[in-house]
Amino acid sequence: MFIVENYSLAILFCSITMLCWGSWANTQKLATGKWRYELFYWDYVWGIVLFAIISALTMGSTGDQGRGFIADIQQASVSNMTSAFIGGVIFNLANILLTSAISIAGMSVAFPIGIGIALILGVVVNYIGVQKGDPVLLFAGAFLITVAIVLNAVAYRKASSEAAQKASKKGIVLSIIAGVLMSFFYRFIAIAMDLENFVDPAPLKMTPYSAFVVFGIGILISNLFFNTIMMKKPLEGPPLTYKMYFSGRFSLHLIGIFGGAIWGLGNLFNLLAAGKAGPAISYGLGQGATLVAAVWGVLVWKEFKHAKTNVNGLLIGMFVCFIVGLAFIIRSGA
Repeated sequence: MFIVENYSLAILFCSITMLCWGSWANTQKLATGKWRYELFYWDYVWGIVLFAIISALTMGSTGDQGRGFIADIQQASVSNMTSAFIGGVIFNLANILLTSAISIAGMSVAFPIGIGIALILGVVVNYIGVQKGDPVLLFAGAFLITVAIVLNAVAYRKASSEAAQKASKKGIVLSIIAGVLMSFFYRFIAIAMDLENFVDPAPLKMTPYSAFVVFGIGILISNLFFNTIMMKKPLEGPPLTYKMYFSGRFSLHLIGIFGGAIWGLGNLFNLLAAGKAGPAISYGLGQGATLVAAVWGVLVWKEFKHAKTNVNGLLIGMFVCFIVGLAFIIRSGA
C-alpha cells in the first residue's frame, strides 16, 4: 500500500487536506436554492463512503509495503473497528450541524467558528493522546488561530445588519456545537491505527485505509438516524421525504457525491500523514481548512461584499493570524 515516509511529504499531504476540507462546502453552495442541504448531505455521505472503499482497494491494496486492505480488515480487533466506527458517528453529527450552519450563516462565518473551535480543542485532545511535536509552538499556533476566529466574529458583526445578525444567531450556535463535537472524532480513528508503524502495523490495529472504510461506514449508518430526523424535523423549511431525494436530478446528486469525495481525499491524506507528523499536527494543519473556507467565502461568494474599510482590516488580520498560526504548527513538528 502507499505510505507517507517523511515529514516533508506529510506536510504536503496535510496541505492538500486543508484545501479539500476547506473547499468541499462549495459544492453545497452550488446546490443551494436547487437542492435542500438535507438531501445534498445524503449524496455527500455516499461520496465519502465510495471514495473510502475505492482508495482502500487501490492505494491501500497495491505495492509491497504494509498489509493490504482485505488482509488488514480481516485481522482487525472488534475494539479498534468500534473506535473508528464511533469516530464516524461523532463526525457525522458534527458535520450535519456544521452543514446546517453553513446554509444559515454562510461559509465565511460557520467555518471559522465551527472548524476553528474544532482545531483548537482537537489539537489539545490529539496531543494528549500522542505527544509528538514541540508543545510551545503547537499551542502558540492554536492560540493565533483563536485570535483569527475572534477577528472573524467581530468582522461579521460589523458587516451584517441587525436583522441578519439575528437570523444567523442560530447558525452561530450550531457552528459552536459542531466545533466541539468535531474536535473528538479524529482521536477515535487514531486509536484504531498503529501510528508508529504503517509498514508493519501491530496485530489487531488497522492501516489508515481500513480505518477510513470503517469510519465511513459509521457515517453512513448513523446518517440513517441523524439525517432522517433532520428531514422530518428540519431547522428551516418544510419536512422532506425520501421520495424527494430519489426524484432529484442526476446532476444534483453528482454535486453532493463530488463534495464527499473531496472531503474523503483530504481525510485519507491526513490519516496517512499522521504516522510521520503525529495526530495533533496532522489534524491541526488539516483543520486550517478554516482559512481556505474563509477565502472562498470572502473572495468567491462575496459574503462580506458590503463590508466597510475597517471590516476589511479585521479580515486581513484574521488571515495573517491564521497563516502565522499554521506556520507555527508546521514548525512544531520539524
